[in-house]
Amino acid sequence: MTTVVHPGDALSRRQRLAYVFILGALTALGPFTIDLYLPAFPTMQTDLGVSMTSIQLTLTGTTVGFAIGQLFMGPWSDRVGRRTPLMIATAVHVLASLGCLFAPDITVLAIFRVLQGAGAAAGAVVATATVRDLFGGRPLVVMLSRLALVNGMAPILAPMIGGALLPLMHWRGLFIVLALYGVGVMVAVTLWIVETLPPERRRSSGFKATVLGYRSVLSDRIYVGAILIGALSFSGLFAYLSASSFLFQDFFGLSSTEYGILFAINSVGIVAGVQISSRLMRKIGPPWVLVGSTILQLFAAISIIIMGNLDSGLLGIEIPLFIFIMSCGFGFPAVQVTALARHGAAAGTAASLMGAVNFGLAGILSPLVGLFGGDGPAMGMVMVLTSVTAIIILWAVVRPKTVPPLTD
Repeated sequence: MTTVVHPGDALSRRQRLAYVFILGALTALGPFTIDLYLPAFPTMQTDLGVSMTSIQLTLTGTTVGFAIGQLFMGPWSDRVGRRTPLMIATAVHVLASLGCLFAPDITVLAIFRVLQGAGAAAGAVVATATVRDLFGGRPLVVMLSRLALVNGMAPILAPMIGGALLPLMHWRGLFIVLALYGVGVMVAVTLWIVETLPPERRRSSGFKATVLGYRSVLSDRIYVGAILIGALSFSGLFAYLSASSFLFQDFFGLSSTEYGILFAINSVGIVAGVQISSRLMRKIGPPWVLVGSTILQLFAAISIIIMGNLDSGLLGIEIPLFIFIMSCGFGFPAVQVTALARHGAAAGTAASLMGAVNFGLAGILSPLVGLFGGDGPAMGMVMVLTSVTAIIILWAVVRPKTVPPLTD
């Protein structure tokens, strides 16, 4: 007789796959909202008559909105359940997408992009919290690894899809696509997502309860270290995403279609990294996977700087960049498992803070690429900064030998 320790243990294989598909779509809403329009940056710059920095600030605004939105969504979902915050926030996302469609200038566009990011925040938080509601131990590793695969691929696939759509529509049409995506999320939640947080497990409402929820996770040294490492890795990846449109289209002369193909190639790195990570974690543990991923990121980042300064061309940048992207995929599942394994009682709060730090730090650091020159070596310099800091935090804060092993 098998003992059901967590609610998800009773799900069939088919039911688990259904959860992966639907929750994966939820967690991908944010990255798609942020990155779908990246290939349109040069066209937007010309159409709106603004500088490259102004266009990049709309990207920063979206990430900031996404980060702040998650800070509210997590505690809210811990108090009232998962479905209600998801439906309301996604409705905000749909309306903001329509606002972006009709925005007359860069200022109005930037405002609606912030709102759009905030509305997309619920998908990432609720998807991660739902998995933690349902699973624990090694099954949690499997489910979070699958979500990490989607979450890691989404920022890579979104610009590829945007690049494929641009020859077919005006850049404003991309916001219609995002509005339809939000509507699709709302329909999926209505039809298939059940409430995974019963009333007896919900946390008290009010400001004090929210503060206590954040205190419970922030007092955990391992959790704090893990989310900082994850945020730094994501910031390194985001440095590539924010610079890639100008780097590959303007500097290397790729078309929007060729740019999309390059993203498709790089997406293989995310897939490979996540798949390797999910298998290794069951044998050597998540913190030791992070040891390998952070070191690999550092060596790849240094190689990008060297090859860029040697004028080695597109291939000279792409090869170490692929390795860097793969190492990010290698680390993402390990970060999630390390951070969330001991916080089932405050899964929404823990997931929201992790997401907020991810995108908040990425939004702050990504403009550094432009300040450093906007080329390949500038991108590599930001990646070196994030990798070195992540390695220091891993050994000084998380301390892999002190992390408790996973249970079955």
